Amino acid sequence: MRRLSLESVKPGMKVGRPIRNTNGQILLNVGTILSEKYIARLKLLGLHSIYIDDGLIPDVQVDDVIPEETRVKAIQQVKKLLQSHSDSMGGGISGTDKIYPTINDIIDQLLDNTKLMVELIDIRTMDDYVFAHSVNVCVLALMTGITLGFERPKLFHLGMGALLHDIGKIQVPKSILDKPGRLTEEEYAEVKKHPQYGLNILSKNPHVSSLSRLVVYQHHERYNGEGYPRQLKDSEIHQFAQITGMVDMYDALTANRVYRRGFPPHEAYEMIAGSGNYLFNFEIIEPFLSNVAAYPAGSIVELSTGEIAVVVSTKKGFSLYPKVRMLVDKEGNAVQELVELDLLGCRNVVICRVINDFDFSRVGQGIKYKSL
Repeated sequence: MRRLSLESVKPGMKVGRPIRNTNGQILLNVGTILSEKYIARLKLLGLHSIYIDDGLIPDVQVDDVIPEETRVKAIQQVKKLLQSHSDSMGGGISGTDKIYPTINDIIDQLLDNTKLMVELIDIRTMDDYVFAHSVNVCVLALMTGITLGFERPKLFHLGMGALLHDIGKIQVPKSILDKPGRLTEEEYAEVKKHPQYGLNILSKNPHVSSLSRLVVYQHHERYNGEGYPRQLKDSEIHQFAQITGMVDMYDALTANRVYRRGFPPHEAYEMIAGSGNYLFNFEIIEPFLSNVAAYPAGSIVELSTGEIAVVVSTKKGFSLYPKVRMLVDKEGNAVQELVELDLLGCRNVVICRVINDFDFSRVGQGIKYKSL
């Protein structure tokens, strides 16, 4: 299975991963044959890409770092929390204690699967972006905390703060958050108030610790002092907030938004890698990036040898050196036999570029392995 933009999806292709609506209900399940009607409907829902099974790597199964049912449950709980605040006419927020078990479940599941890499990018409708983003930031922050060796209580406070990090955005006008064009100075100034809004919402909540509230308040502060709301620097910013701000940036970069397409994972990886001791403390960057595949399984890449291959897996801690399966040889001919190369043990061969869907559609025809 591999991720494909909806512009490149054709009728007759097969769904490779369940597609859900904002309520967590499955719209199209694995194995569904896509029709023009289905594709048009997915576009109306605001989706830009889906996972398809086109037979290219039928033997490769990419797993999420947490079970899908846990992710769906967490998204629904975040959604319910935000709605409870709206229903209270801007007062406090209720039910934060009800997400304790879910955060503990996520911690348990991540601790049980410490060898898994982040290779999947959530497929989100525009309507559920905020909820799905919050859960993903929680998961990525906890993975970073686990790599840093945080004990269980610290992981819980970090996870709670990361899950609620954008709660203040419910007081920012939706017209600003969903604006497709560039924000005015006044609109951006309003967006920059959301950490303070979030702190205000949680300030009297007995179920959210002071550490978790600090994450909400400081997650947009930056190492160089150019963040907000207080322009804090370096050690003035709590480590939990720096971790959450870093993974928040990564997840936002890779997500499709109304005003721009998401960056490919390898580009977002490079942006975070280059931000050490500038936007974030260098000491938290490597632990985070060790959990993220720069080239997720299913990525089509060109090698320095001139060959074209598909990524099949990445060993944790070696994000830039995946195992690849050859598709097209140096002469431009489709490779008929199954040949794989582990770039981790072959450092004289590197990935030169990621090939987009359109370019691959022109060169990837007729690839079928005799052994599959």
